[in-house]
Amino acid sequence: MSLLVPGSLALVTGASSGIGRATCQVLAREGATVVVTCIDEANANETLKLLPGSYHSVYKYDVTDFHSSQDLMKTIVQKYNRPPNILVNCAAIVGFVTTLDETPETFQRVLQVNLMGIFFTCQAVCKELIAANLPGSIVNVSAISVLRGMEGLSAYTASKAGVDAITKCMARDMSEHNIRVNSVQPGGIATQMASGLGSRQKPSSSVPWISLLATKRTGQPQEVAEVITFLTSDRASYINGALVPVSGGY
Repeated sequence: MSLLVPGSLALVTGASSGIGRATCQVLAREGATVVVTCIDEANANETLKLLPGSYHSVYKYDVTDFHSSQDLMKTIVQKYNRPPNILVNCAAIVGFVTTLDETPETFQRVLQVNLMGIFFTCQAVCKELIAANLPGSIVNVSAISVLRGMEGLSAYTASKAGVDAITKCMARDMSEHNIRVNSVQPGGIATQMASGLGSRQKPSSSVPWISLLATKRTGQPQEVAEVITFLTSDRASYINGALVPVSGGY
């Protein structure tokens, strides 16, 4: 029996690799039609090839472009005759810059993608769901660094803390419309983004980051995707405004 309600339509941002790609795969496995979006359309098409079924679609989507979010919603509604009832916001950039090297431009860029991009994508989906009088579920991908901090990630961590705050506020704003909003906080996941962080660890660091995980191993993107998919489902109907760590006990 599939986890998701038959006929579920899911929009996933940042779906070209890592957690985004894995989320598309798990959502499709559980019966959803998936709209795969990313600024890198070629890699998004690679994700599409991995999905069972034939009614999925790919769109190039720049989350920092407000008008693009409106256009994307119109395109989806035209194609499927309804808005997505599931939204998973995976799009993000790391922006590894030390405190002393940070500039207004580098800081702002991270906030535009990681924070404003999520907010206005959520807004666009919520407006369409409300107009159609449909329930929905949103999962935003935050990061475990909001709980502990990491060197060189001030802008990234600030943006993800903002994502958690948006999640809490939006859950309250949207509850009367039967739209749930939750966050997952991944940490120690074996993705290209995470490997880049590990390579930047200072040689003087006395403890490798993996030793800080209770599991003493990295997590896989699918392990995060399974949690995300559960949160989008009706089996999580009483979970709203939650911030769920998926970090191996970091």
